[in-house]
Amino acid sequence: MTPMTTKLSIDYAAASEKGNKPENADAADALVPASEPALRNKGIAAAICDGMSSSEGGVEAAQLCVKGFLEDYFSTPDSWTVKTAATKVLGALNRWLWSQGQMRYESARGMVTTFTGLVIKSTTAHLFHVGDSRLYLFRDGELERLTRDHRIWVSKERDFLSRAMGIDAHVDIDYRTLAVEPGDLFLFTTDGVTGYLTDNRLREILRKHGGNLPSCAQRIMEEALTSGSHDNVTCQLLRVRSLPEQTGDDILRKITELPFPPPLEPGMKLDGYEILRELHASKRSEVFLARDQANGKKVILKVPSENFRDDPTFLEAFLNEEWVGRRINNPHVLKILETPRRRFLYNVTDYVEGQSLRQWMDDHSQTHINKAREFLQQIANGLRAFHRLEMVHLDLKPENILIDQNGTLKIIDFGSTRVAGADEIAGNRMEAPQATLDYGAPECFEGQCSNRSDIYSLGVIAYELLTGHLPYGEHDSQRSARKARSYISARRWNPQIQPWVDGALRKAVQPDPSRRYDTLSEFLHDLSKPNPAFREERHQPLMERNPLAFWKSLAALLALVNLVLLYLLGR
Repeated sequence: MTPMTTKLSIDYAAASEKGNKPENADAADALVPASEPALRNKGIAAAICDGMSSSEGGVEAAQLCVKGFLEDYFSTPDSWTVKTAATKVLGALNRWLWSQGQMRYESARGMVTTFTGLVIKSTTAHLFHVGDSRLYLFRDGELERLTRDHRIWVSKERDFLSRAMGIDAHVDIDYRTLAVEPGDLFLFTTDGVTGYLTDNRLREILRKHGGNLPSCAQRIMEEALTSGSHDNVTCQLLRVRSLPEQTGDDILRKITELPFPPPLEPGMKLDGYEILRELHASKRSEVFLARDQANGKKVILKVPSENFRDDPTFLEAFLNEEWVGRRINNPHVLKILETPRRRFLYNVTDYVEGQSLRQWMDDHSQTHINKAREFLQQIANGLRAFHRLEMVHLDLKPENILIDQNGTLKIIDFGSTRVAGADEIAGNRMEAPQATLDYGAPECFEGQCSNRSDIYSLGVIAYELLTGHLPYGEHDSQRSARKARSYISARRWNPQIQPWVDGALRKAVQPDPSRRYDTLSEFLHDLSKPNPAFREERHQPLMERNPLAFWKSLAALLALVNLVLLYLLGR
């Protein structure tokens, strides 16, 4: 078997004829990105369509579907998963076909086509299918059909498509994934082929002629025509020649192409930046205030610590922060700037003159509910920018939120951000995020996360803004945190908090993500308007209202029981 390489590559061939039809309503094509970043982040895509013969705009529908899918898929954000990107593109194409069919042909079936698409990203194939075109996998001499026909048979002689692109404003797309191996051969066909060649015959042709894809595609097409096919006949073949394999050594090699900068001091100049002063230093990184000599603008330079020069996990997170920051453009998210002159490893961000939310909270032990809502709304607006791109921040805490002189809050530090699209790349999935103990959702420490994980962190911040405390108290280890999952009512610390506000806070910080809020907007709504489910003050057990009093009472009771037992034993 062909060994894996660091690049995805394919062989491709297609053949198509109109047959006995006046025009060819079939369409098929594939697209391999020319640039390595796109090939790695988006993969390779192929599609086949068969315009419905009774559809007046079937030919145009098939051509537009293939071209639109291949072009638009590669225009979606790199952070999206293949499933999200493809289903959004296909949903938009389907709505356009349906609306055009209504307007131009005054028919619900004016522009209708089947669609079968394949995206190979990293070492996984993603299949999208609606209609009766087919996709097969030929591996080790055996042929497996990967799709099912969406047809309904009224009688032995009559059948019709039950699902296709353009029939309705909404379309259900079949989706599945499978692991790919070097040498795998994918066969796409329209029903002009499969209606006249059996799966067994297709397997025989592939076994005999599969070594030469153009000749094999031509052979399948011609044999379908000679077997009596009176429809358009299209065959498309795609063979996986090599697959990428991303390893820690590969990542480290790419990262270390940029050397660490020399020790920085005020007055030094680095790649056109003048170092003004050091703002912060930790064992992981150093942060400097600098001036861009090209425009005089103050910026922030973040430099990784020398202690982590040989730590690929840390360095990957450092680069992840830059990758994420450059793809988000939101007033409530710190902007990471382009660095065309960079010769060393560092990040450059906007300079925010102000203070962290932690510093602000230290000066305001209990925030008024209206001010808290204002802050939380801004933070949520920033988080939505992450979530729309299928990113989860995962390290939201007061220290990672800045407040500028105009009162605008900005989320910073994207080193732990989980990117769904990047997780699909072999060897690229990050380890369990380094979330801060009292702010990270419980599932994060088990390597699981979702948008609800950020909602948990926002809930903890909301609780702390209003009370000056944490909903489960402070802990020094994950083990102690897991043991102490009894919510402490916010009203214990701040009696001015309404029961329905406390109910919203409780739901936001539920340890079980399935019982947490689904969306940020739901949480913010319940903090602003009473939810009937939270209006009545819930009777809390003493353990939740005052854990210290509970344990003191229990100890006193046990002591009393012991005294009674001693008395009885003495008698």
